[in-house]
Parts: sequence; structure tokens; C-alpha cells
Amino acid sequence: SFLSIACLCSSQLSNITLSVFTLLGAGHPKMIVDRGLVHDSQHNLQLRGLVVLLISKAAGPSSVNASCQNYDMVSGIYSCQRSLAEITELIHTALLVHRGIVNLNELQSSDGPLKDMQFGNKIAILSGDFLLANACNGLALLQNTKVVELLASALMDLVQGVYHENSTSAKENRITDDIGISTWKEQTFLSHGALLAKSCQAAMELAKHDAEVQDMAFQYGKHMAMSHKINSDLQPFIKEKTSDSLTFNLNSAPVVLHQEFLGRDLWIKQIRKAQEKGKLDYAKLRETIKAGKGVTSAIDLCRYHGNKALEALESFPPSEARTALENIVFAVTRFS
Repeated sequence: SFLSIACLCSSQLSNITLSVFTLLGAGHPKMIVDRGLVHDSQHNLQLRGLVVLLISKAAGPSSVNASCQNYDMVSGIYSCQRSLAEITELIHTALLVHRGIVNLNELQSSDGPLKDMQFGNKIAILSGDFLLANACNGLALLQNTKVVELLASALMDLVQGVYHENSTSAKENRITDDIGISTWKEQTFLSHGALLAKSCQAAMELAKHDAEVQDMAFQYGKHMAMSHKINSDLQPFIKEKTSDSLTFNLNSAPVVLHQEFLGRDLWIKQIRKAQEKGKLDYAKLRETIKAGKGVTSAIDLCRYHGNKALEALESFPPSEARTALENIVFAVTRFS
């Protein structure tokens, strides 16, 4: 795990854990979030901390500036860079926990007792804030103002990105946004790419690498995160066995590209055709989207960002760590 051991073993988190146990069987989305934080039944999901460590090792120590020699180095990674990997994972986890908060105004009787949902919301807020507080404390201990500025701006980007998502989805009668792929990429970078990109850059700053190396690390984190997000958006459309009842985000990359090719008016007509008694038939709509150009264009876009990430890695010397970073890109851009 890349989560801070000191954080995970603290008495405060033990109290939160005991409270979470009371939510078992209550059906609160926070339980789904908690289960998915570590494992999705096939893969470990703590990707960001791993990437920060790998890019730190791939870059190695700065050959020009030796001012970071006060830090211990183990296996080619400074102790401060390991702390940064933990901090990055803590921030990401805190955001996921906060996303488990339920809108009580939209609750239905089938969702479960109101008091359980209210209690679950309180635990989600408290545990998310606790993780963020530990991340901020860890950032201060690094004693590097530029790194603090980078991670603070990444947190601001995350909040802004989530705000965009929630503000558009909350509008009346709006089930899909009228946006192009360029706007989608801007919003997705804020909510999914900024943290990894700026964490990679911060890792280079901690090792006192020059601006060019920092920029290459930023570019790798940015494009790898974008490629990973598009790959995730594509899964409902490329899986061989997909349940007919499986829903998908109508503002995901394949759908946005499908709408861009088709035009807004025709896309709204297709959505209405897929509605039966006010309920959207996702299986029917999925086949409609797969028949268009949106899915293949999304695959091309995923590979484009993957290639950009590989280009950024060319500035790093050949090593096992660089190969591992390349393999991560290959994994998210392979669709055969």
C-alpha cells in the first residue's frame, strides 16, 4: 500500500473504522467506495503512488544539484519522494471518499433508511477530511514550498473538476452535456490528470532536477492519466460480455465523440428513442453508439495520449523503472 502507515495506524482512523462497520448492510455508496479503493477484483488500484515512485527512480538523482543529499536514498528513490507518493495517494483516496456522499434530496425509499444515509455522509466527510489533513501535514514536513504549491494547485484543480461535473449533472432535464471533446479534455485533466501530473513534477523538484526534466515528468503524468481515463470510459463498449442492465456515463469520451460526430440534435433524438416509459435503455443506446464513430475515435485518442506519454519518457535514461512506466502505458492502450 502507498497510503501512509502512520495515517492508517492512527487512533483517529481506528475510530472511523469502527463507525464504518455500522454501515455494513445499510447500502450506503461509501461502502462501495471503500471496497474499491484497494482492489477491483482484478487489479490493485493504487496507481498514482506507484507512478510517482517509478518516475522518481527512472530520473534518479540530479547530476547538477546535490542539495538533496540530506535525504536517505533507498533503491534509487529519496525518502522525501516516497513520502510524496504516500501524500499523492492520500489526496486521491480522500477525494474518492468524499465522492461517496449521497444527495439526501434525491433519496428514494428503496435506497435504505434515511438515518443510515445521514450517518454514512458524516463518516464520508470526516474520513475524507482526516485523510486530507494527514496529506497536508506530510506536505509541510517535506519543507519545500514549490512542492506544496504544486500539490495545493492539484487539489484546487480536483475540486474545480468535480464542481464542473456536479454542476452540469444537476441541471434540470440535462442527462448529457453539450460539450465537444476539447472541453471534455480540459475538464478531465482537472478531475483526473492534474494530481498525477503535478505529483510527477513535484517528485522531480524534490530531487532538484531542472525545469526540462520536471516538464517531461509532468507531461508523462498528464498523458498517462488521460489515457487511463479514456480506457476506463471505453470498457462498457469493448467488453465481450456486458450486462444489458450495465449503465455508463453519458459524458464519457466515446459518448462525447459520438455526439460531436453526429450533432447535438440527432444525439438527443437517439436518446429519446432509447427511452421506454421514461427509463433509459442503456443496452439499446450502447449498440447505437458502437455503430457510430465514437468508440473507434476514443480508442485512437487513448493511443494518442499514450504515445505522448511514451515520448516524454524518452528524455529519461533506459532502466527497469522506465520500462515499467512504458508497460503501464502499453497496458491502458491495448484493446485487442
